[in-house]
Order: sequence, then structure tokens, then C-alpha cells
Amino acid sequence: MAEYLKGCSVSCKMSWEDLQALCRGEKLYCKQLGVNRGSTNVYDVEFICDYKKTKQEEFYLLKWKGFPESDNSWEPKRNLKCHKLIKQFHLDLDQQLRLHKRRYTPKKLDKDISSFLVQKAKLRQSLKRWEAHLNQTRNHPGRIFVANEVDLEAPPKNFTYINNYKVGQGIVLDEMAVGCECKNCLEEPMNGCCPGASLHRMAYNDKGLVRIRPGQPIYECNSQCSCSSECPNRVVQKGIQVDLCIFKTENGRGWGVRTLQHIKKNTFIMEYVGEIITNEEAERRGHVYDCQGSTYLFDLDYVEDVYTVDAAHQGNISHFVNHSCNPNLQVFNVFINNIDERLPRIALFSTRAIRSGEELTFDYRMQIDPVDTESTKMDSSFNLAGLPGSPKKRIRVECRCGSDSCRKYLF
Repeated sequence: MAEYLKGCSVSCKMSWEDLQALCRGEKLYCKQLGVNRGSTNVYDVEFICDYKKTKQEEFYLLKWKGFPESDNSWEPKRNLKCHKLIKQFHLDLDQQLRLHKRRYTPKKLDKDISSFLVQKAKLRQSLKRWEAHLNQTRNHPGRIFVANEVDLEAPPKNFTYINNYKVGQGIVLDEMAVGCECKNCLEEPMNGCCPGASLHRMAYNDKGLVRIRPGQPIYECNSQCSCSSECPNRVVQKGIQVDLCIFKTENGRGWGVRTLQHIKKNTFIMEYVGEIITNEEAERRGHVYDCQGSTYLFDLDYVEDVYTVDAAHQGNISHFVNHSCNPNLQVFNVFINNIDERLPRIALFSTRAIRSGEELTFDYRMQIDPVDTESTKMDSSFNLAGLPGSPKKRIRVECRCGSDSCRKYLF
């Protein structure tokens, strides 16, 4: 029986705070909850719930870390050292006062305002826990941050972060790649290195920037190759290198992704990963997603339309990248250990220099002109000149990208 329960888990009905309070009360120590021998008798402020002031001084209603809300207490400002929490509380408070068209901070807050501030503080904690979980799960150098300064939407409940494709039922990945024998793949490629074996040219320059046109496939060196891990033909396999932030958009487009670092043109940003399913299963799921008004189905039809990637419930940070009719990311097909041309890896590269803080987007209806070279004539006869197909959509969806070249409708 035990072997069938290895992948099972049971949700805890107690809140994070209640579990901390229980551990403190029973003198139990838990690293994940942040309860240890030194913290059982230490009173830390978790967040600020309310505010009031008299003629003499200001007071804050505090939620104590690891204790239930019934133990909340009013404390004078002069006794507090949680300066960052006080600053954040007043930023949230000022925002609410502006929404209610009030210029000055009242001596006592209305109940609806204080209630919102508590919800906001709890949301911020929830996002921090999700952020920590994402960074514990990722296998790439680039860090992930999470922010929502727009509303009270919490992290998605039915989403699991994965780093690579998850193979669905009835699909077998055949990793039969043959490695190169190069010592210097860029300057002294033997028989054209890995790209040459498939009659293609090297995709990257010495700085790891893509130098081929969209529509041409990328063949990276693999686990069978003689070259080192520092080979310039190993880019996508090294994973996300830049720090990214999942943030809530202000114009109703849900969650989005922005870069926290400057990105050069032609830089690899991320892969689009999810569950690989058959097209028959994709059709079935597509009808369900249509009723929900969204979908994350992406055709893998580089050679033939056989498989689809579904990132609805399992995916990486690309799950949150929004559409734009004027995008700053472009899709390339990449082959590494797997040489089955029905199962390319979907890599997103920057189309231009992207400044820090700018949102990352790609075109859900990408179309490019076929690349007119002998090595790609056969490839360009397929959908989108060898690029993965657009996400499956059966309902007309209004586009909210806001670009000057907006097509008004996604599908």
C-alpha cells in the first residue's frame, strides 16, 4: 500500500499562524514554521492591523508572530522597532485614504479601512510564502519575486511549478541524441558540431546570444558531447539567468512577468514548459478551458501536429507571461538531448533590449516569413515556418495589450 501513497499529500486545515501558535504553546520547534528554541519567548510583530492617535502619542494594533489574533494588542509607537512594517502600513493606508478622497490621516480608522489593511498584510505574507516556495522549487540561477499592489488576489491554488516538461499518459520521450567530439565548438567545430549533424548552423555567438533568424531550429550540445559545460552552444539548458517578478497587472490582464534586470537583444529568457499531452487530449481539455475563458495549450507542431503542451496547472514562470501584439520575446524550437522533432523545447528569446522593470510578452499568434535557405526549406513548409503553433482558442477574446499595433482580438 505504501508504494501507492508516495505521491499523495493531505492539506492541513489549520492556518499558518495557528500552527505556529500551537508549536509555541506545546514547546515544539519547527524550522519550516520559524519556531525554534530562541523564538518561543521572543515577541515579533507579524503585521500591523490598525492605528489611532491621541493628543500625546500614536498607537498601533499589532498581530504577534506565532500567536492567534485574539492576542493582538495596542502598543505605543515609541515602544516599536518594526520601522519597515510601520512604513508599509502607512503606504497602504495612504493609498486607501486617497481612494476614499480623504486628505488627512484620521485619529481613528474606519472599520472598512482597517479591515482592508489586515487583508492586505495577510496577502503580502501569502505572496512571500509562495515566493519562497517558487525559489525552493526552481533549478535555475534567476530568482523569482512576487508582487501584487493592485488588489487582494492571492497566489493561484491549482498551479504547480515545474522546471521541465512533464510527460503525459501514453507519451514516451526517446533521448537518443548523438554527441559531438569538438574541443571548441564555436571556433573549431567538427563536422559542423551538433547543428551540422542536422544540416544547420551554430545558433549562438561567443556571448550566448542567438544569431539565427526565427524559424530556424537550434541544436545545442548535449550530455553525449565531449565539450565542457562552458561550451557556448549550451544556453537554453542552463535555465533562466535573470531575476524576474510575477506581478499583478493594473489593466485587467491578470498576472504578468517583468524583468528586474536589463536584458540585451537576442538573450535567452525562459522556456515554455508544461505537461506534454496528445492532441486528442488537448481537444478535450480545450473545451473545458473555453468555458473558463482561458487556456494555456500550445501546439508542438514543428514537423507534425501530434503533441501539445498544457501549462494550465503545471508550468514554470512562462505560465504568467502575457500576450502582446508588439512583443519583446520571440519563440525558437530547441533540441538538446531529445532528437524527436515532434517534441522540441520552446525557448523564448528577447527581440530587443529590455530595460529593468519592463513587462515581458510574446505574441500568442506569432507569424513570421519562411526562412529562404536550403537548410530550412522543408521546415518552413510547416506551420509558422517551424515554430510552435498558437495556443488553441475557440472563443473570441478581446486583446488588452495596449500597444499601438494592437489587433483588438487575440483570437
